[in-house]
Amino acid sequence: MRTIFDPAELPPLRMYQVLTASVVPRPIAWVSTLSQDGVANLAPYSFFSVSSVNPPVVQFTSVTRKDSLHNIEATGEFVINLATEPLMAVINSSSAAFDRDVDEFAELGIETELSEQVRPVRVAGSPVAIECTLKQVVPVGDSFVVMGDVVTVAVRPEAVADDGLPDFTKLAPLSRLGRNEWGLPPHVVTLDRPQ
Repeated sequence: MRTIFDPAELPPLRMYQVLTASVVPRPIAWVSTLSQDGVANLAPYSFFSVSSVNPPVVQFTSVTRKDSLHNIEATGEFVINLATEPLMAVINSSSAAFDRDVDEFAELGIETELSEQVRPVRVAGSPVAIECTLKQVVPVGDSFVVMGDVVTVAVRPEAVADDGLPDFTKLAPLSRLGRNEWGLPPHVVTLDRPQ
C-alpha cells in the first residue's frame, strides 16, 4: 500500500518537502545577477533545467520573489554558474538571506570574472557559465519560472573533453536532494539510445 500525499490536504511547506524529496536529483543553477544600483548578487536555485535548444533557452524557478528575480526583471540579464563539488560549502553559504544591498561575492570571498555578453559577473571557479538575457518570467502560484535566452556558454579549458564538449567527470556537478541532502557526482553508465 502506497503512502498518499494529497496537495488539497497538506500545508504548502509539507507539499514542498514531499516534492523536493521525490524529484531528485536536481541540478543547481548558481545564479549571478546585478541590481540596478550595481550590487552583485549570487544565489543557488535547485529548480533548474533546459527549456529549449533551438533557440537555446534555460530556466530556473524562484520560489517566492527573491533578489535574483528582482534584479533580472530590472536589468534583463543573469548568469547561471554550474554548481560543483569543490564549491559546495560556499554555494550553501550563498543561500543565506543576505540583505539586498550585500554583494555575496564580496561577503563570501568568491572570485569573479567578467562575462562575455552580459553585465553580471561569472563565478571564476565554476567550470561552466551560461550567460542569459531574460526571455520571460512565468508566475506559477507562489513561484516564478525565469526563462533566459542563452547568449554565451563559457567553459573553462580544463573541463572540456576531447570531443570539444564539457566533460561530466571534470565538471563534478552537485545536485540537491530532499531535506538538507546534497548529491555528489554520481557513477556514470554509458548507454546508447535504440536506433
